[in-house]
Amino acid sequence: MNKLYIGIDVQVRRPCAFAALDESGTLMQSGWFPTAREGRRSLEPLAKGHRLHIGIDESRVPLAKPREWYWNGSKQEWRTRKASEKGLGRHCEVAIKAHNLANPQWTPMKKDAPGWMQLGFGLFKELDPLGTTYEAFPSASYKMLESDPSLQLTINFSNMRLGKTDMLDAWMAAATVREYVEGRGMEVGGGDGLGTIILPRKLKKPIPNVLHWPSLG
Repeated sequence: MNKLYIGIDVQVRRPCAFAALDESGTLMQSGWFPTAREGRRSLEPLAKGHRLHIGIDESRVPLAKPREWYWNGSKQEWRTRKASEKGLGRHCEVAIKAHNLANPQWTPMKKDAPGWMQLGFGLFKELDPLGTTYEAFPSASYKMLESDPSLQLTINFSNMRLGKTDMLDAWMAAATVREYVEGRGMEVGGGDGLGTIILPRKLKKPIPNVLHWPSLG
């Protein structure tokens, strides 16, 4: 069964964008949907005859409690949370920030999550049955690939649905999933049990301590 790599850029003030790439990196389909349920309906036809690998540009889950550990970049070590700190964010987001790949939107508790995060949580739940879902971070992918000419896509304009530039982020999320599944990327985080973020390439200078969650021993 052939694979399809799908990227989704999550928005609430306008529809979410999605793009589907085949194994060669050719754009097969793209489009827009307003809700998580409509997202599932949009992708269900693609699941017939294909293995879907779906990258969503949003947090997989909210925090269950405030984050206990904070990263001290100057000392390259973890420390416990101070009383004055809110404890926002997940391990994967800390790893992205520590490697200077992007500035995360630190994930909060569910009750404090903005609408676009709530939509993202719902998308993961709706789309999990259709294939394998991943959390992508297009801003980090752009940073990793800015001097790497090896990742190229083919766009058939008859398969492109014009709209806001959010579609570019959907393409990048799809491309990131493809690179990760094909073994050219990596994932970071996950030590807190709140999901990982996939990247299109291996880290050139990984920081081992930040990739290891301290409470694991």
